[in-house]
Amino acid sequence: MHVKSIKLINFRNYNKLDILLNNKLNIFLGNNAQGKTNLLESIYMCSTGKSFRTNKDKELINLRKDKAYISIDVIKEDFDKQIEIKLEKNKSKKARINRVEIDKISDLYDVFNVVIFSPEDLKLVKEGPNERRVFLDNEISQISPKYRYNVNRYNKILNQRNNLLKIIQYEKNKKKLLDVWDVQLCSIGAEILLKRLNFIEQISRISKEIHRKITGNVEDIDINYISSFDIEKCSQNEIECRFINTLKNGVDSDIERGITRFGPQRDDLKIIVNGMDIRAFGSQGQQRTAALSLKLAEIELIKQEKGEYPVLLLDDVLSELDEKRKKFLISTFDDIQTIITSADKIDIRDFNNINKSVYHIKEGNVLKNTF
Repeated sequence: MHVKSIKLINFRNYNKLDILLNNKLNIFLGNNAQGKTNLLESIYMCSTGKSFRTNKDKELINLRKDKAYISIDVIKEDFDKQIEIKLEKNKSKKARINRVEIDKISDLYDVFNVVIFSPEDLKLVKEGPNERRVFLDNEISQISPKYRYNVNRYNKILNQRNNLLKIIQYEKNKKKLLDVWDVQLCSIGAEILLKRLNFIEQISRISKEIHRKITGNVEDIDINYISSFDIEKCSQNEIECRFINTLKNGVDSDIERGITRFGPQRDDLKIIVNGMDIRAFGSQGQQRTAALSLKLAEIELIKQEKGEYPVLLLDDVLSELDEKRKKFLISTFDDIQTIITSADKIDIRDFNNINKSVYHIKEGNVLKNTF
């Protein structure tokens, strides 16, 4: 799988862009605030239907314009696809695949997959549980579009339950209405939790092997799922029953606080290296290595599930890695189309044996370099 071409109109600081990409390695160089990350953002949008930087689509449109357009041509083993996204201020975004408008933006996950790695991904290791839940939800959606649908449904039901909890604080007679929301919440929640457990089992196995290679068998990594109630070795039906019982047993405290204290929205991951929680005790180098291992494991998992490697987007991360980690990352480029951005000068000799194209970006203009 690779991106053959990108076309942008009024997207971020790009007035107009139409470029062909190398099917192996593409390096985009330029100073900060010239549009390098914007380019990766446009590709990511065509895979997920959303930005990895903002939840507000209007921020993606050039400040002086009312509309923006993204188009990429994707080459796959079994078919080629043109993906288009149209953005308009004060309107919902629209997407088309081969000129046919799709009903759900999430359908893009079935067509085109990407993995992005940026300095922000250190938050996955260093910061709070929400960062790790976002990681889980985004990555599972890549291999299971239905998962994203379930997460959206779950969040809507959760909001309804939380609103009802607050109402019950003043209108006690409405407590019996919770049963309706609890049944729906636990049914969808159990499906989400089972999918997460399966994902963690797979990615933990793959990342363990990768992590050992990066560290020369010095470090061993484990990824543990931390649930807000006991779901270890449970079937989906068992998880659902335990979820319902947990909600019933804690309902008075939920009402008092006005929030649902149990469920997927409260869960976390614990990343363990050599028996140590690296969020609390790991060095910065260990945290970077763990984040890199998880991202590379994600690539392999998508390959296993989809039959093709995703496109790898690297947003200014090479300067964050030491020589050992950088060389290991570069060694993965042979089989994967990779798009790199960097504000620093890159030693092109690091990529001598790789088919590549190098570009320079300045104020939303792209110039291809020749070597």
